[in-house]
Amino acid sequence: MYKNSKSSLLKHADFMFLDAICILLSYIIAYLYRHGYNYGSVMQEYYYTVICLLIIHFGTVFFEKSYKSILRRETLEELQAVITHNFIMYVLLIVYIFLVRHTGFFSRTVFSVCVIVSTIMMFFVRSAWKHMLLKRYQYADYLPFLYVVTTTKQRGEEFIRDFQEKGFRGYHLRGIALTEENGEGSIIDVPVLGNKEDFLEYARVNVVDEVIFYMKEMDDTAVDFVYQLMAMGITVHTSLAGMMEQLPEGRLGRIGGFTVVTSSLKFASEGELILKRIMDICGSLVGLLVTGILFLFVAPVIYIQSPGPIFFSQERVGKNGRKFRIYKFRSMYMDAEERKKELMAQNKMQGLMFKMDNDPRIFPFGHFIRKTSIDEFPQFFNILKGDMSLVGTRPPTVDEYEQYELRHKVRLSIKPGLTGLWQVSGRSDITDFDEVVALDEKYVSEWSIWLDIRILIKTVQVVLLSRGAE
Repeated sequence: MYKNSKSSLLKHADFMFLDAICILLSYIIAYLYRHGYNYGSVMQEYYYTVICLLIIHFGTVFFEKSYKSILRRETLEELQAVITHNFIMYVLLIVYIFLVRHTGFFSRTVFSVCVIVSTIMMFFVRSAWKHMLLKRYQYADYLPFLYVVTTTKQRGEEFIRDFQEKGFRGYHLRGIALTEENGEGSIIDVPVLGNKEDFLEYARVNVVDEVIFYMKEMDDTAVDFVYQLMAMGITVHTSLAGMMEQLPEGRLGRIGGFTVVTSSLKFASEGELILKRIMDICGSLVGLLVTGILFLFVAPVIYIQSPGPIFFSQERVGKNGRKFRIYKFRSMYMDAEERKKELMAQNKMQGLMFKMDNDPRIFPFGHFIRKTSIDEFPQFFNILKGDMSLVGTRPPTVDEYEQYELRHKVRLSIKPGLTGLWQVSGRSDITDFDEVVALDEKYVSEWSIWLDIRILIKTVQVVLLSRGAE
């Protein structure tokens, strides 16, 4: 799933609200400096003025585009931008005070101190936040992993130099594949991953978020390559704006100064993704509260029936192949993983999942917490961390993932979920892994906030009726 809209307001919401906090704190400091702890009618008048000041701040951000290229600004450029923003904002405040005839009560001392403190505070807070963000950008996992497909090493070097010279920080450039040369080694410190077949195999077992095709023309082989990558759930860009009709789901955009056509199974707006994350955070906080209560009752029983850790953790594979540790209440005996190999002959799933009736590795109380889905509650911690979402596709184990075919990786094109379309479609009755993949692909391609809400409602019904949970 690809984030289609990158609104500058939403993109820099962090700076916008940090500036608002600086303005509010500066106003409070200025008021206390002039009036002390006077909470009478004077404070009420100032209260209305600070609300107006914050509205002016947000309006200035919208019309002035105060945060354009903010991460690339040098120190003096940032200071100039802060002074400009504050100058516009406080001039408009003066106009407001004059129009509503508040000049009689509004202290010039409050105004002066507020201007000085907010300018200084805003500059240092912005600088500190920029420093922290740029530090985070040095860690590869924070940014989408971008790969380049081009024809020759010469073309690859041309792309990489242009990409790096523009100082673009929206992606981590991880590798390059060549279609007309069997390249090895690296190009300007970017690893060469071989030809088409080599790259498809690489993408099958490694984290690949997005791929950009940098070619003079897209022949049938290249277009087929795009389809194969999209079938894995990978977002694809091409630098040829004229190919929109030839490529699937093409939308025009820009990446690091290059005009590209982006193809993806599903496009989602930034607002939709923010709303989904808000739902995840709110849901996980409630879920963790319930988990804490359940722990008081569940933990003693687990320990009595099978002495050992109360929680079970296991490495799983998440979005586009990223690995993380998943948490559950333990429902199996301590030697469950070792005994799995002995029981593979009784696996009732066709494909790359393991499931059997009356699994002897599960202790008696484990059957109950699985049937009621109580064992899943610790995963709300994974959701709060951002490794998972409330709704998505179930994360495979590492050994399952390593056996995936190209078409299976579409399951990993979004964050894994606590529940999903497969789970509410009667997961106890589905025994064909390809059917699971088909349901997951349907969820990815048809995703919407309302679909998530419907799945969550249906999940509650399934859990309450204890259907399809084993």
